[in-house]
Amino acid sequence: MTPILISGGRIVDPSQNIDKIADLLIENGVITGIDARINPPAGAKVIDAQRLIVCPGFIDLHCHLREPGLEYKETIASGTLAAARGGFTTLCAMPNTNPVMDNSSIVDFVNRRAKEEGVVRVLPIGAVTKGSKGAELAEMGEMAKSGVIGFSDDGHPVGDANVMRQALSYASGLGLPIINHCEVKELSGAGVMNEGWVATRLGLRGIPRSSEEAMAARDVSLAEITGGRLHVAHASTSGTVEIVKRAKERGLSVTCEVTPHHLTLPDETVLGYANIGKRFDPLTTASYDTSARVSPPLRGREDVAAMVKALKDGVVDFIATDHAPHSRTDKQCTFDEAANGISNLETTLGLLMTLVHSGGMPLPLLIEKLTVAPAKFLGRNLGTLKAGAPADVTIFDPDAEWKVDAKQFASKGKNTPLDGATLKGKVAATVYSGQVVFGG
Repeated sequence: MTPILISGGRIVDPSQNIDKIADLLIENGVITGIDARINPPAGAKVIDAQRLIVCPGFIDLHCHLREPGLEYKETIASGTLAAARGGFTTLCAMPNTNPVMDNSSIVDFVNRRAKEEGVVRVLPIGAVTKGSKGAELAEMGEMAKSGVIGFSDDGHPVGDANVMRQALSYASGLGLPIINHCEVKELSGAGVMNEGWVATRLGLRGIPRSSEEAMAARDVSLAEITGGRLHVAHASTSGTVEIVKRAKERGLSVTCEVTPHHLTLPDETVLGYANIGKRFDPLTTASYDTSARVSPPLRGREDVAAMVKALKDGVVDFIATDHAPHSRTDKQCTFDEAANGISNLETTLGLLMTLVHSGGMPLPLLIEKLTVAPAKFLGRNLGTLKAGAPADVTIFDPDAEWKVDAKQFASKGKNTPLDGATLKGKVAATVYSGQVVFGG
């Protein structure tokens, strides 16, 4: 394997509190050194990283690769290529495939496919219940042996409290978390976006914040009586993070994540990304942007600010993309009919860098939430540039401006409200396990 010397970059590694200009050497697929000056070994590939950031490869604990069964939306090959372009070297794939990933044979298929077709690491997440129908526990023990990192019914929250209790109890014996999409469906009803003034103006049915918060509170209570490990997926309201905060203060095994879009985009995005802040402008055909339909919905500005604060305070543990690619027909329809989800992997860095450039978040903290924090959740030697660790490295230009062109995505999902927007911050190269898989 060819050695790689990454020369002269600003190395930011929160796992070691490193933030300095230096060289980084990779040999035989692992990190072998960081120093002010390293002479390249014979035959080494040298990457000039001057004026660029060099950090551990990003880790995404919540994405959808759609394979098997929904390959018209995404495949493991296209999804991992999109990940590499976005600076991600590890993806955790949700089980809402077809058939649902609720048994070890499908987990084994995904593992095998990832080795054959993937360009970055793929770690599967098994379903909590058979078919994600919420009635009967899936083969959790067998899936654990096959290597799943946790269990989730993804967009189908475990509605039956007793089934959730059983799942938390059983998973605790396996040492794995239950990752729940917190939503009381009876409260969401036929809602399609956040309940608020934007929904009222557009005449769309709203989803109350309580639909998320009520289930988060229930799940925390169940985690307390079972001793199970609960992870709240894509938290989106100040009430939810307050529930998580109180659970942590009581010493419960509760964590949560937030998405790039819930950190940066208010519900006004449904009016069109270019119309954010133009609440009194006339409505146009762009005012019902189905690419901004997501679950949980984009919230109001106060909740967006609350999510940033919770991430900075440590209540929210890390950032996860909730990358959800869809076909054109899934989104080219009425807002009521549109599928939930944003294709996120290739715009995550640029979108999150708006927080850094506005002074809302320090760059090292942002990198921590994309690297060592999710690695800690996984309990694996990832998200670090320590000597001996797998050589997963992301190199990016924090000041590069670029225009989002969804047609150029590697992902099959072109569904993004950012299409045509200008972002500042772009991945220059991604190294996975000692091999350049993008740029360089």
